[in-house]
Amino acid sequence: MHPAILSPSLLAGDHAQLAASLKVVEDLGLGWIHLDIMDGHFVPNLSFGPQTVAALRPRSKLFFDTHLMLDEPHRYIEAFAHAGSNLISIHIEPAYDHVATLAKIHALGCQCGIVLNPGTPAEAIEPLLTKVDLVLVMTVQPGFGGQAFRGEMMPKLRQISEWRHQRGLKFRLEVDGGIDLTTAAECRAAGADTFVAGTSFYRAPDRAAFAAGIATLS
Repeated sequence: MHPAILSPSLLAGDHAQLAASLKVVEDLGLGWIHLDIMDGHFVPNLSFGPQTVAALRPRSKLFFDTHLMLDEPHRYIEAFAHAGSNLISIHIEPAYDHVATLAKIHALGCQCGIVLNPGTPAEAIEPLLTKVDLVLVMTVQPGFGGQAFRGEMMPKLRQISEWRHQRGLKFRLEVDGGIDLTTAAECRAAGADTFVAGTSFYRAPDRAAFAAGIATLS
């Protein structure tokens, strides 16, 4: 498996001082930050857009792991790529040309990912596994931070991990939602290697210990 990576979710940081929230992550020696982009339609919440990402880009060397929770993500790929995203993940659920959108993300020089909501079966993304750099399995219904982890997603995670192994694929397998040191270990055992943590990271009494705990998952 890939080494374990922690991708803290900026959504749980201080929105009045987003650059400071990035620095918290950099100061720990971490490499990734997760950017939750919400449109108020696909999910019942709003976050921030490409202008915010562009403003943060020159202030940070972190890998921008950008998760588009949008009804029409294909319309915004160029904006987020030009804003400085390193990886752009799109959901399988809305109706649009997923293959063309993933190809466009690559053409713009970014890595690409595909995302499944809790109610979406693994089979929905199976035809796309050869085309992506990352698969994100949501372990809560996306839209709001601080939700409880849904353990019933583990069979889905194991299925995708098994396909990856059987087919010799190299994509990272990410989980997002209710991730703490306990649930991350459960997900790691099911094949995950990339862990999005928002509330549990930013509110941890010892963030360095939290980050070290993720890094040591095997």
